[in-house]
Amino acid sequence: MADAKMEVTSDALPLFYSRPEALNPARHGSLGLTARSDFGFARTAHAIPVVASEMPAAMRSYPIVFIGPAKSPVIITGVRQNENLFVDSDGKWTGPHYIPAYVRRYPFILAEDPTSAGRLTLCVERASDRVVDQLLAPFRDDKVLPFFTGNEPTEATKQALAFCNQFQIDFRATREMVEKIDAHGLFSPRQSKVTLEGGEVLNLTDFQVIDEPAFNTLSDEAFLDLRKSGALGLLYCHLASTNSWTSLVHQASLRKAGGTKSA
Repeated sequence: MADAKMEVTSDALPLFYSRPEALNPARHGSLGLTARSDFGFARTAHAIPVVASEMPAAMRSYPIVFIGPAKSPVIITGVRQNENLFVDSDGKWTGPHYIPAYVRRYPFILAEDPTSAGRLTLCVERASDRVVDQLLAPFRDDKVLPFFTGNEPTEATKQALAFCNQFQIDFRATREMVEKIDAHGLFSPRQSKVTLEGGEVLNLTDFQVIDEPAFNTLSDEAFLDLRKSGALGLLYCHLASTNSWTSLVHQASLRKAGGTKSA
């Protein structure tokens, strides 16, 4: 019997990031991003952060639960530690399953500017295989999108900044919804036992869910408070996502059997 704790990361740095650097033309003028899609960096992530705006799409493929003291919403992508069932050996995300925004923004991220309190700046993960020096481009098969033209950011960099800005807005909105739900006492610790087709039993622990009976007995005033906060959509998506545990278990059974089909 195996146990899998629902943790995104125990380190100070966010999941997937080990060497984020603030982008600037003096330091990164010769660097660029390979245009290929490669999700190999997410191959060991069994839980990935998700924001409320993408939950209607994510709930069709993954269970959505809440982890840690902040009750951060995540999608469950694996039933074992360090195994993402939706990324294959070639770094491809199994279709037609939804790819979360947290994954799609990589290797970019917004981080606080140490020279200006409260100001966020665009950073890039220097440890990413997709970040390359353009001087090496002639020796690569991949097309490289430069970060800068002279001292000016390229269109690719501007798009990355816009994507990260929107993600940050959605993240803050989601945080407020979760805090509102928590204020009404609707979270409940939970563990789940899953049985693979071969009979192997796995325990998933250390996560929280919405207490549906408590939600259904809310006062009219409390329900209206949640509706005004925008949190109802998040609540309903989480509850609907419980149907995706079956798909996840099937995906795990296929992986164990060496299959490559999607659930």
